[in-house]
Amino acid sequence: MTDFFDRLETRSPADREAAQMAALPGQLAHAKQNSAAFADILRDIDVSGIQSRAALTRIPVTRKSELLERQKAKRQHDAFGGFSALLRGPAMSRIFASPGPIYEPEGASKDYWRAGRALFAAGFRSGELVHNSFSYHMTPGAFILESGAHAVGCTVFPAGTGQTEQQLEAMVDLKPNGYTGTPSFLRILLEKARDTGSDVRSLSKASVGGEACPPSLTAWFKEQGVDVYQTYATADLGLVAYETAAREGLVLEEGVIVEIVRPGTGDPVAEGEVGELVVTSLNPAYPLIRFGTGDLSAVLPGTCPTGRTAPRIKGWMGRADQTTKIKGMFVHAAQVADIAKRFPQVHKARLVVSGEMANDQMCLQVEASDVGEGLREQIEAAMREVTKLRGQVQVVRPGSLPNDGKVIEDARSYR
Repeated sequence: MTDFFDRLETRSPADREAAQMAALPGQLAHAKQNSAAFADILRDIDVSGIQSRAALTRIPVTRKSELLERQKAKRQHDAFGGFSALLRGPAMSRIFASPGPIYEPEGASKDYWRAGRALFAAGFRSGELVHNSFSYHMTPGAFILESGAHAVGCTVFPAGTGQTEQQLEAMVDLKPNGYTGTPSFLRILLEKARDTGSDVRSLSKASVGGEACPPSLTAWFKEQGVDVYQTYATADLGLVAYETAAREGLVLEEGVIVEIVRPGTGDPVAEGEVGELVVTSLNPAYPLIRFGTGDLSAVLPGTCPTGRTAPRIKGWMGRADQTTKIKGMFVHAAQVADIAKRFPQVHKARLVVSGEMANDQMCLQVEASDVGEGLREQIEAAMREVTKLRGQVQVVRPGSLPNDGKVIEDARSYR
């Protein structure tokens, strides 16, 4: 693919950097004036002087855990914790809830999440049909990709999650050109189609996210006739980066300023070094400044061979904290504690995530002095209620879990 979504993708790196740095003071002033949270965070900072990446480091990193705590503290008066610059009404089309819960606003502007750029790079074009299997329930994933598909000119079938047989039937009948959703569910659909002899040959491309998609899985999809491209987006920021036909890292979106910092700090690392992905959004509706995603990545040297000139990152390389993405959903250490405190018999808990990519399994190991009848089943029910995911429970003797401070252990294979 040699054409582009718009002219911004091919401007010189110097022109892009100059334009973003020129826009930065105005965005900071806007956030300080219209967002109560950033009025507090930026209280002692002269934002007019923030016109470079070096100056940007004067602003503290706001991490997802801090955003959640501010929201909890202000919940009686402002569900967004003072971070949103939008008021409810015509300018705010939807409100979403991510695990925590963390509430996110959606502005009414076209392609609010800026996902059109990612879908275009993945080969989606006007007039095509997209089968969207991201969740339409509470979280914004489905809406992020749907708005991007509309920006490209596609029609969308809102499949949502689950109901594999019905989704496969719709694919056979409607013959979609592309798929959006998690890579694990796409694999399930394609394997089911193979086993049942269902004709899904119309499907030739996919934009996937929500979980890692290693090269081995991308190659498997290619063998099935589907070109799969990764999209990195969050419920807070919208699109951050996307894969292109070059398959060399992920190209950064035009509406964000990205830094890689040493985990637990706000200090940028050397280019190429792995650190936490910190994003400053130029979105006036939800102006997140130096937002710590908790995800690890690194900047790649040079530019994309497709001609896109924005910086590139290696992609998702793990978590900077213990928050872990399982089957496309974030699970926080606080949620594990919430489950454990519901049962007085449980002294300690550790969530172990295992399996290969696209086949996540989770087991909650609990130290309990009194197992009692039905304890495992009760804890498993609490896991489903708190995390919205199914998992197993293993009861172990008191004192047997490692004393290393880990609440969530990611033991998955990333080959």
